[in-house]
Amino acid sequence: MTTVADAPKGAKDPALTSGVAQYFTPIVIDLTALSLEGKQAHWHVRGSNFQPVHELLDTLVEHTREWTDLAAERVAALGLPLDARTATIAQKATVPGVTAGFQKTDVLIADIIAGIDATLVSLRAAIEGLEEIDPVSQDIAIAITNGLEQDRWFLYSHIAE
Repeated sequence: MTTVADAPKGAKDPALTSGVAQYFTPIVIDLTALSLEGKQAHWHVRGSNFQPVHELLDTLVEHTREWTDLAAERVAALGLPLDARTATIAQKATVPGVTAGFQKTDVLIADIIAGIDATLVSLRAAIEGLEEIDPVSQDIAIAITNGLEQDRWFLYSHIAE
């Protein structure tokens, strides 16, 4: 975990910086994991809804990569490093993995939705925690949440009854 002591001299308010890093680090880790799981699902989806689900999964992956960059660059812009190395992602991500191998659309969509829901927990904690720390970072967390909830809706619509 990044702390105030890690902030370089001349950085913006060290308490603000470490507070943003505290909330954005889990978001970056979970979005990175979600991107990897989304690509795995993209390659292995099967069923009557193959093409639209295959394309939605690619869209989700593209979005998660953009949002990961947005959150990570906010922390870096405030003057702190961020640890999103592969080993860290594997150790700290809360996103569950997708079922291995070729799977029907409903199985993979349910797996991806579970990953989205895990990521939304981190995002909602950030929205609440950043309210008093940094409204700019809170706005970023809100925007990511909005987009991720929309991607969730599009995927869920394929399995909703």
